[in-house]
Amino acid sequence: MKILAIETATEACSAALDIDNTCSHQFEIVPRQHTQLILPMIDKLLIEADIKVNDLDAIAYGQGPGAFTGVRIAIGVLQGLAFAHDLPVIPISTMAILAQQFANDYEHVATAIDARMQEVYWGCYKRNDFGLMQLINEENVYSPTEIPMISTNEWLGAGTGWETYHDELKRKFTDNLIAIENKAYPSAKDLIPLAKHGFSQGHAISIEQASPVYLRNKVTH
Repeated sequence: MKILAIETATEACSAALDIDNTCSHQFEIVPRQHTQLILPMIDKLLIEADIKVNDLDAIAYGQGPGAFTGVRIAIGVLQGLAFAHDLPVIPISTMAILAQQFANDYEHVATAIDARMQEVYWGCYKRNDFGLMQLINEENVYSPTEIPMISTNEWLGAGTGWETYHDELKRKFTDNLIAIENKAYPSAKDLIPLAKHGFSQGHAISIEQASPVYLRNKVTH
């Protein structure tokens, strides 16, 4: 199975290629340079693997939430690649991708991505029996002070929102916040296991159905 994954919804820009459970990836933290970098990243992965786009089984993408421009870049790349080669696409939450980065070490992850405008994109995840992070309740956009209290289980806090609003977010826990990774960004390599599971469960869609997730009407750049 061959899956290409792209994630551009935050300051980080990344691509990953998984061929029969062997994954290679490209990752850079490059605010506002995603347009220039994402296609060269993809080309590098394909050339090194000696395959072409039409050899792929599917393309997976981080659908947001995140910066408006970044999320739209992913959709644009999909339209250029998947439509031209009639490939299915697999949408995965950017916050699930962020949480998946820590699936080997933590059972519960509270993700917070800085949404600007004094808000964060917030989602709580629990590792399931497949080793994949699964959403608890729903993702939302909050003022940090409006996030509901979390008093059960032990949690890792992950994402840029934890750096910007450290004190406000920490107050939403009792003594059950055991670690914080406030410089963590979602990466396409962590998208791969979620995408493979989604593909096996029949969650691939056509490019015409692909859409971004913003979580709010106001947009951030």
